[in-house]
Amino acid sequence: MDLSLVIPLYNEEESLPELCDWIQHVADQHQYDYEIILVDDGSTDQSWTVIEELSAINPRIKGIKFQRNYGKSAGLNEGFRAAQGNVVITMDADLQDSPDEIPKLYQMIAVEKYDLVSGWKKKRYDNTLTKNIPSKFFNATTRKVSGIKLHDFNCGLKAYRKKVIKSIEVYGEMHRYIPLLAKWSGFKKIGEKIVEHRPRKYGVTKFGWERFINGFLDILSIMFVGKFSKRPMHFFGMWGTLFFLAGLGISFYLVISKLMDANFALTNRPGFYISLSAIIIGMQLFLAGFIAELIARNAPGRNSYLIEKKVGL
Repeated sequence: MDLSLVIPLYNEEESLPELCDWIQHVADQHQYDYEIILVDDGSTDQSWTVIEELSAINPRIKGIKFQRNYGKSAGLNEGFRAAQGNVVITMDADLQDSPDEIPKLYQMIAVEKYDLVSGWKKKRYDNTLTKNIPSKFFNATTRKVSGIKLHDFNCGLKAYRKKVIKSIEVYGEMHRYIPLLAKWSGFKKIGEKIVEHRPRKYGVTKFGWERFINGFLDILSIMFVGKFSKRPMHFFGMWGTLFFLAGLGISFYLVISKLMDANFALTNRPGFYISLSAIIIGMQLFLAGFIAELIARNAPGRNSYLIEKKVGL
């Protein structure tokens, strides 16, 4: 199969028929062998009924319905599991992403051999104060932390090589960091394409301010897991050693000072409590590292690695 469209949605009953007709027109025009996977994230309107009706008309339209609302990351993860196309394109269901972008995104993956292409909504129609300014700050921070030079990490319009979406797991709020997840999985050819951002035609936005807080917490999780999931002691042991040695050094200084001067007030100095705290923190970090190592070594995926190629096997 040439192409899979994965579309997570929540309460988008009005936009679905128009969106699917538009995608079908573009796909038929370019003669793609395609599927549309609509993932209903526990909608409370008639979205699932609309999906069933659309699927009855066009068997290329497939649906997955969650029993309750889990979030966009869960919707994408289940859609990725079900996708069969060599190229997988994700988009939002609110008609703010244009299906006319599909052919160029498909070409960048299938012909130009990108692993992942992220859309860049250079001109946006969202509220400046509540979405545009926070998004710019969020993207600048993510670029700095991840080292990936993308302008719009959170753009829902993205294209992937099939192997990419089968190699990553998306959960929590980590759909914003799929390029970073792909990079940590060894996929280095990540590109960007300026895409059209359309004004919302139906309904209202489903995302609030809390997504930015959750997003920053998730990027810390991704960075830690990506670097230290197979060797947690390297992280905890390093910081444990630094704290322990700092505390030990201060303790030696205080003890030597006491030996040299009997009137030296040992326990009345801030350094005494700082040294004790640093030693205790260092020991706790060491213990955390040992426990994490035991967990990692007994985890089912402890020796699970992504292998790009094999020969003769």
